[in-house]
Amino acid sequence: MNLIPLPAFQDNYLWLLHDGQRALVVDPGDAAPVREYLTRNGLQLAAILVTHHHPDHIGGVAELHAATGAPVWGPARERIPEPFTKLAEGDAVEVLGLRFTVIDVPGHTAGHIAYYTPDLDGRPLLFCGDTLFSGGCGRLFEGTPAQMLDSLDKLAALPDTTRVCCTHEYTLGNLKFATVVEPGNTQLIHYRQQCESQRAHGEPTLPSSIATEKAINPFLRTRVPEVAQAAKDHGGADVKDTVSVFATLRQWKNEFR
Repeated sequence: MNLIPLPAFQDNYLWLLHDGQRALVVDPGDAAPVREYLTRNGLQLAAILVTHHHPDHIGGVAELHAATGAPVWGPARERIPEPFTKLAEGDAVEVLGLRFTVIDVPGHTAGHIAYYTPDLDGRPLLFCGDTLFSGGCGRLFEGTPAQMLDSLDKLAALPDTTRVCCTHEYTLGNLKFATVVEPGNTQLIHYRQQCESQRAHGEPTLPSSIATEKAINPFLRTRVPEVAQAAKDHGGADVKDTVSVFATLRQWKNEFR
């Protein structure tokens, strides 16, 4: 299987997975780069998967469906271009010989979902939209801190080897913030240097992995004493309340420059 992050807009990735003949695409906010890649590589689009309703994730859905006839799957509780099959936690999508299970991950939006398959060429794979980023997480446009923390806990419970395919190249900015929160985290410092080198060479920092994110991402580390203390020192978080720690970190990140 070939896993391709197609750049779009300023910092989006439209994830495309193909076996040399058939392909699926996740969150195609722009149809043009998808159609160009399909044509150039002689691929048939077999499926369109959507994680949430924001325009930079659904803007190309209608055009791709009309051009290829590929079926669309998306979150049951959000407005996605029709026709599409509505999905919620526990549902599954079978395409390209793979079975993706659906995980409800509200927070960034109210009905956000993620797609997980346990074995793609020997490793699990997660398409998580704007819920989990490398070194960060999505803003809370429609959900609560408690919802987002629960969603991130679900993703953190996946196998450590899971490849994390999020949809924005926000990594360097996220790691700048993470280093302020947890300056003594040597794994974070090393990872930041690695990602800076990748970007300097024009390479994507993604996919990440669940193991990496648990080691360096402050939003998955709200129960780590150093992270909780940083949230208390910055915004008065209750170190015994992980939701308070998370909410303080998220607000801190919102204001961070």
